[in-house]
Amino acid sequence: MRNRIIVLISVFLLISVSELNAQQTYKKVGLASFYADKFEGRQTANGEIYYHAKKTAAHRTLPFGSIVKVINTENNKYAVVRINDRGPFVDNRIIDLSKSIAQELDFVKKGIVKVKIELIASTDDLPDKKSSTIKENNNSEYYEVNADIVFPTGKGIQIGSYKNDENVFRLVNRLKKKYNEQVFVEIATINNQKAYRIIVGNYSSESILNKLKKKLAKEFPDCFVVTFKK
Repeated sequence: MRNRIIVLISVFLLISVSELNAQQTYKKVGLASFYADKFEGRQTANGEIYYHAKKTAAHRTLPFGSIVKVINTENNKYAVVRINDRGPFVDNRIIDLSKSIAQELDFVKKGIVKVKIELIASTDDLPDKKSSTIKENNNSEYYEVNADIVFPTGKGIQIGSYKNDENVFRLVNRLKKKYNEQVFVEIATINNQKAYRIIVGNYSSESILNKLKKKLAKEFPDCFVVTFKK
């Protein structure tokens, strides 16, 4: 029995190490952009406040707290950043960097640049500094959820894609109150990870969609029109 337990523990550790190694071999090449000045002081997807001076970045799927090496393929300059936000939600862009990192990589004037990103370490959405004792937050939040499956047929405005479903609840609640529009959540799988796409509105009129997009763009500048899948 003891030998069996030892074997099971060994297999578990082997699987865990294999999964960690698989995560840490994550590499991708694509375009990088950086945060505009208007985002200084705004809240990121993990609840932190964005500042140009911090070495942070937005990625669509990597867990918050992941440490990523970013290499400018044009001049081989590199920097190390921590993922604390979601984005960029523009085709072909794979990471959105703080402005100070864009300065380090020397592409502020250019705006976007081709980079190679490598995952150095992943913290699986744990906070940056682990506490020796885990304390439960007693400030509970309750949401009344109407989880009906719907089949919208028009078009809406996608404002973002999120991994953390807690952020999704909060954002959907705020969007419904602020914009008085239908809000849909599309569950997708990206690189074997769940992603929650938030889409506002459901219209067939292009003029109405453009007005809604213009209104949402003040808060979500990378939002775009999407057609609901049938």
